[in-house]
Parts: sequence; C-alpha cells; structure tokens
Amino acid sequence: MKFQEARENFLDWLEVIKNKSPKTVEQYSRHLEKFSEYLEDKNIDSYDFKVQDLTLKIAEWFRSYLYKGNASISIKTANAYMITIRSFLKYLEKQWIKTLSPTSIDLIKAEPRRVEFLSEEELQKLFSIPNRKALIWKRDLAIMECIYSTWLRISELTGLNKNDINLETLEFAVRGKWRKLRVVYLTQHSADLIKNYLDARSDHLSPLFIRHNIKHDNIDILEDEQMRLSRFFITWMIKKYALKAGILKNISAHTLRHSFATTLLWAGADLRSIQEMLGHASITTTQVYTHVTNPQLKNIHKKFMK
Repeated sequence: MKFQEARENFLDWLEVIKNKSPKTVEQYSRHLEKFSEYLEDKNIDSYDFKVQDLTLKIAEWFRSYLYKGNASISIKTANAYMITIRSFLKYLEKQWIKTLSPTSIDLIKAEPRRVEFLSEEELQKLFSIPNRKALIWKRDLAIMECIYSTWLRISELTGLNKNDINLETLEFAVRGKWRKLRVVYLTQHSADLIKNYLDARSDHLSPLFIRHNIKHDNIDILEDEQMRLSRFFITWMIKKYALKAGILKNISAHTLRHSFATTLLWAGADLRSIQEMLGHASITTTQVYTHVTNPQLKNIHKKFMK
C-alpha cells in the first residue's frame, strides 16, 4: 500500500473508529506530514513510497532528521513523533499489512519530569493580587481559583459554558484528554467567585469566561467563539499576576494543577484518588508528584530511621 493512502486511512480510523479528539488527529496528521517532508528531502517520492518499504533504518534516519536545523528540539517532542510512527505501524498491523514492526522503534529515555508548584504562601500572594471590584479582576481571580481547586486543564476550562456547571451541587462533568469523561468538584469558595463574576456580567454569551477588552456597544453582535478566552491568554494572565506577586518561578496555568496535586499529597491523599481527580490515564503520570513530596514516605522514614 502507498504511504499517502495508508496515512489517510489511518487518520480516518483515528477519527471514526477510535473517536480521537480533533486535536489528537491534527497532531498525528502533522507528524506524518513531517515524515512525508523527510522522504522528499531524501529524494523519495512520498506518493510512490510503499509502507512495505519502511525499514528501521528509515525510521531512525527520520528521528535524526527532526533535529536537522532544529537542534533545540526536546527529547519529549522527538519521542512524540516516533510514538505517532509506532501508532501508524500498529494500525497497519491491524489491517494485516506487512511492514516494520512497531516494537522495533525505541524511544529516547528522558530525564525524570520536573514538577513546578507553588507553596501555600506563594498561592496566597498570587490570589491576593487581583482587585475584587473590577469585572476583569473578578474574572481572573475566579479563573485562577477554579483551576487550582478543581484541577482543570486550560483546554477544559476555556471550553466551559455557563450551563455546563452547577453552582448549587458544586460539581460538573468535563470531557478531557482522550474524550474521557470525569466529574469535577467545586469548592464553595471557587463557586462563590464564579457567581460573583457572572452576576457582574450583562451579556448574552454562553462561555463561562469571556474577553472584556471590547466596547460594550459591540457585545450584542459578537458570537460566543469570538469572545471565548484562549489558553495562551490564560497562561499570560497567570504569569502577569505571578510577577506582580513577586513570584520568580516560571509558572503557567498548569502550575496551579501541580500545586493542587501537591496540596493533596501533603494532606495525605492517595495517588489513585489524585489520578482520578487529575484525569490521568496512567498512575505513572501521577507518580511524578511523589518526587516533590509525600508526607507518608516522610513519616515512614522517621519511624524507622531514628
């Protein structure tokens, strides 16, 4: 089978049969397009190239090609491309198409992931910066508290509409990575901040959090997606408040998720519960937080090492 034909079939399979998110399909498509560029760079016509001719040497050369002209590429990014190739090969195996075995492609061993989180004092400083009177500051404070206390990913938060959440029951459902549905719990404090923000709004728009850098006269003609906040804005906003609070760590919205997880660990929560709340598919992902702090391990150490 020709590579380009197999590629299109693979992407269709991901979308229709595996029900992968548009973002995931787009990433796989982009990675395979890069592989096409690599073939063309090697004077191999990607439209004539057959998947039966894909060898381990070609795959390894593609890995090297990723670094060509981009020496700053991370191990994580290089591995992501190779994971796509492996997934593509696994699909071909399922279709009984003879080609390179996906198990023959190894990933580069990366250094343990480093988790950045905020201490209780730093969190208090961060949340004290927004002035609670202005509408924008009410929104920003509600966003930061919502991320911290509900462990939402930015993409999950930006996609929320007002009718998605229940401020009375203090819980709602979100569909996160891999289209996995999970229940998210609000604290009373975060619910109060969201209600305070929504009560201050007088628009018809559906998104839970919106832009406010527009003329009020224009808001009635604007549509939901024109006013929905982007993940880049939220990251920039949190960095801005962190600097004003004198926090020198290079933080992002994800840092608040990390801070939530470490807060739970300090309180003695077990990893399985934290895994469910964070929406991690694997406990291995959650275990990174034990490298930060685990009071249970500390207590065991004290008990036996006196």
